[in-house]
Amino acid sequence: MPSTIDQVLDLIGNMTVLELSELKKKYEDKFGVTAAAPMMAMPAGGGAAAAAVEEKTEFDVVLTATGDKKIQVIKVVRAVTGLGLKEAKDLVDGAPNPVKEGVAKEEADQVKSQLEEAGASVELK
Repeated sequence: MPSTIDQVLDLIGNMTVLELSELKKKYEDKFGVTAAAPMMAMPAGGGAAAAAVEEKTEFDVVLTATGDKKIQVIKVVRAVTGLGLKEAKDLVDGAPNPVKEGVAKEEADQVKSQLEEAGASVELK
C-alpha cells in the first residue's frame, strides 16, 4: 500500500500548471508562508568581496592642470587625440578635461606619461 506522501506526489505530478499555481496560493494562505525560490548563497570568506569587485579595464585620462609648458601640452594633446589646434587648445585651457576616455590601462599609462613629460598634471579615472 502506497504511503500518503507517495499519493500526494502522484496527485501533484498529474496536476496542470494552473492547478499547481492555485495549490501554491492556497498553501501560502493556509500556512502563512511564501513559496519563493531561494536566492543563491554568496561564497563565504574573501571570495564574496573579490567576486563583487571587477577589475577595471577601461580608463579615462584626465588633464587636471597644464603646468608651465602649455604649448608642449597642446602638442601632446594634438598628437594623442588627433584634434585640431583650436580644439586641443580649448581642451587644455579648460582643464580639468578628459583627454582620452575608455582606453586600456596600457594606453592610458602611455598618454599620462607623455602629458606629464610635457609638464601637465594628469590623473587616471
